[in-house]
Amino acid sequence: MIPLTLRVNGRERRVLVEPRQSLLRVLRDELGLTGAKEGCHRGECGSCTVLMDGVPLYACMTLAPEAEGREITTVEGLLDGEALGPVQDAFAEHDAFQCGFCTSGQIVAVEGLLRANPQPSLEEIRTGVSGNLCRCGAYPNIFRAAGRAAELRAGRGGDS
Repeated sequence: MIPLTLRVNGRERRVLVEPRQSLLRVLRDELGLTGAKEGCHRGECGSCTVLMDGVPLYACMTLAPEAEGREITTVEGLLDGEALGPVQDAFAEHDAFQCGFCTSGQIVAVEGLLRANPQPSLEEIRTGVSGNLCRCGAYPNIFRAAGRAAELRAGRGGDS
């Protein structure tokens, strides 16, 4: 077991983990942050997507010690107090989910995309979420939600 100090959603958290433990396991089992889901556990589905220093990555494929000293943001960290963040609002507005299992990973992927590219084209949105699978096929609504989230983050109300 090794001690780690992780910065998750703006808070410093101390944990004692096995060096081989994934970031996903630490987030879910040690810190109680269950928004990132375990889908495939091999980096293929994206349901475990979190941001590390603002960049989307699969938490199931990241060893917890790799996250020490880095800023980790989960879907829970996108809330503004009790209010949804702009990407979460846009997903609700555009019904960009069905079963909901992939939704947190999709939202975090879009958040990462918008941090890197505040006004992405439809093709850039498709590429930005291409590592996140939706078994229900809600992609058209996910793409619309990502465009709407860009408008909301830019402060433009726009038409939905």
